[in-house]
Amino acid sequence: MGWTFVIVAALLELIGVIGLKKFSEKKSVANTLLFFGGFGSAFIFLYASFTYLQVSIAYAVWTGIGTASAVLINMIFFHESKSRGRIISLIIIMVGVVGLKAVS
Repeated sequence: MGWTFVIVAALLELIGVIGLKKFSEKKSVANTLLFFGGFGSAFIFLYASFTYLQVSIAYAVWTGIGTASAVLINMIFFHESKSRGRIISLIIIMVGVVGLKAVS
């Protein structure tokens, strides 16, 4: 159950990141709700995961999934750089997240 909460929290963080990007381009009620709703809900689910998982592991995995997802979404939908260095760094993040999960 704890890992489910972490994954849901990461997906909600991604919604918050999209809201942040859109809010920085246009201040609107919808973008504000995406921004604050995504991040606020993400913290609620992350907090719920602490009942089942160690805080250090849950937080690190949540951050890794959220960061990797945000980079991918921004590369695909917002046309950010797809340089070799960014892709290699993204792979390193994913390896680290999988490693933390494997040893927990």
